[in-house]
Amino acid sequence: MSKSLKRVADALATAGVDATILEMPGETRTAQQAADAAGCVLDQIVKSIIFRGEASGHIVLFLTAGGNRVSPALASAVAGQTLGKADADLVRAETGFAIGGVAPVGHIVPVPTFFDPRLLDFPTVWAAAGTPRHIFPIAPALLLSVTGAKVAAFAEAAAAGA
Repeated sequence: MSKSLKRVADALATAGVDATILEMPGETRTAQQAADAAGCVLDQIVKSIIFRGEASGHIVLFLTAGGNRVSPALASAVAGQTLGKADADLVRAETGFAIGGVAPVGHIVPVPTFFDPRLLDFPTVWAAAGTPRHIFPIAPALLLSVTGAKVAAFAEAAAAGA
């Protein structure tokens, strides 16, 4: 088991979550790949979208439904600071995960996290488990609780074909 995968499993267990982490036969780097692998609708996939806070210099995590896109203007308003692009090195340094496998839990340092209310429309959502091939199902209210995220309006529906 990779260090990243173990960190996610340990974080879930520590939170009392009995989640089954599944290894998929193909990659789950994109929301569509993950939805196809899980056999669910696109919006049941929890995308981890990360920005760099321009004031803080640290990352801010937005957990959004797979079919939504994070609006930089809305996200900046929610985060209380201008947000910019987070590079791969900063993402790995603060979450411990590579882009394409960033889990909503198990980060190296505490990360301010915001939660797309669209995810609450489903009984189960699927999130990355720290690698580009591992995902886990979880009730969205439980994920919200475990992450300590704040529900906020920062997303807009993605354009068809985007």
